[in-house]
Amino acid sequence: MTVPSCIIRLEDISFAYPGSSEKVLNHLNLEIFKGDRIGMMAPTGSGKTTLLHTIMGLCTPDSGMVTIFDEILFSQKDFEAVRTRIGLLFQDSDDQLFCPTVLEDVAFGPLNLGYSRQEAAQLAENTLKRLGLTGFEERITHRLSGGQKRLVALAAVLAMKPEVLLLDEPTTGLDQEVKETLIRILNELKISCLVISHEFDFITAVTDKIYSMDKGHILTDAEISLHRHEHVHKHGSHPHVH
Repeated sequence: MTVPSCIIRLEDISFAYPGSSEKVLNHLNLEIFKGDRIGMMAPTGSGKTTLLHTIMGLCTPDSGMVTIFDEILFSQKDFEAVRTRIGLLFQDSDDQLFCPTVLEDVAFGPLNLGYSRQEAAQLAENTLKRLGLTGFEERITHRLSGGQKRLVALAAVLAMKPEVLLLDEPTTGLDQEVKETLIRILNELKISCLVISHEFDFITAVTDKIYSMDKGHILTDAEISLHRHEHVHKHGSHPHVH
């Protein structure tokens, strides 16, 4: 039996934001193997987004080693090749969309990968169709709804044909029908992925193992016990917090 290759390895990674002494990542270790479909559920502020940004070279660790596709990465230049092979969906779609129209946004990545304008446009149109966005090509991106921006941002990622997907809260702003379409599309993709989500049903539908984070460390599925939080209240129809 062939052992899957490790495509992303973070070893003893520590990171604190400038001006802060608190480590967001604290001697963190993570391995992602080819074919892995990992979900990540953890409280806000636990370092999930920072973890994804570290993999992409958007955050530079204070210590530790990042190895991706068998290459140890140090400088921003080292990460340039990684960004053509790993697709990152940002938590805020406005951080990802910057072209005037939807088609231009989705075609931008393929163009930078060396596709011709015609090839990039065709790839963008096909990707938009898969996500149910046919007819959106000439729409003005910044005028879209939050959910529509989310899908366009995902289309921009998928159009680059990544080998690995890093998705940060991909269902934000999506209704149930669109979420079900997204589940189908993600399950059709035969690539490795790391998906951050707070939605139990979604994350269990698209991943086969679920991790968490605590105090800057990764907790594997063997170390955590996820469960639905179902409860009743005498006045449950009224707003309340936990």
